[in-house]
Amino acid sequence: MNILVCVKRVPAPGARINITEDGQQVDTAFLGFTVSPHEECAVEAAVQLVEKHGGEVTVLTLGDVLAEEQLRTAASVGAVKAVLIPIEGMDWDAQRTATAISSAITALEAANGTFDLVLFGNESADSCGYQVGVRAAVKLGRPMVNGAKGIDIADGVATIRRESDAGQELYKLPLPACIGVREGINLPRYPTMKGRLASKKVEIQRTVISAEAGGLQMIQLQRPPERVSNTQILGTGPEAASAVVDLLVELGVFK
Repeated sequence: MNILVCVKRVPAPGARINITEDGQQVDTAFLGFTVSPHEECAVEAAVQLVEKHGGEVTVLTLGDVLAEEQLRTAASVGAVKAVLIPIEGMDWDAQRTATAISSAITALEAANGTFDLVLFGNESADSCGYQVGVRAAVKLGRPMVNGAKGIDIADGVATIRRESDAGQELYKLPLPACIGVREGINLPRYPTMKGRLASKKVEIQRTVISAEAGGLQMIQLQRPPERVSNTQILGTGPEAASAVVDLLVELGVFK
């Protein structure tokens, strides 16, 4: 089974995000970067499927040379091939990105055979657009299910489990297919020292793709208003006990 996973370099979750003065880009001066969490789970899902069924995992990203770090991270936990679509400057819009990814996949398949599965994150941790995977699947002409919380493969069919308000939904997709993986489908493994050393030897293939900008345009980035919370100290030591009891009564815990 041959699986390709698309990942994205994003600011580490929980970091304070600052915006450049012109409102066009994230100020990366003091940021750490990682793989988008949904895509970490997609890489782990791909590795687990290959461990069960055989085959290999290829990881692909679109970005500048710094994105090689995320490709090697994926290689350190089980991916054996890595592909970088180099771009300069600002991130491409979802339509342009999907066109580039689908074109790269088509070229890779012409040389190495069809990927049984192409995995995406449910959405990226920075833009949260929910678009690239679906758009790429449409361009590739393959069935797509987003929000996957379980993947089983048997007899050339992928069975996808997806959570809903009513319980679980089951989808059966003939291979080859595309799947958007949701965080929580698994617990991604940590890279071992052996894996990190092996990842340094993985050759990163650079595939230059020309794609026209789509109809979506980023106008300006804005930080949400910061939430300010006030902390009231009820007291210190035993003398605070009565104030705590009064608060619990006010909250309805005690009567």
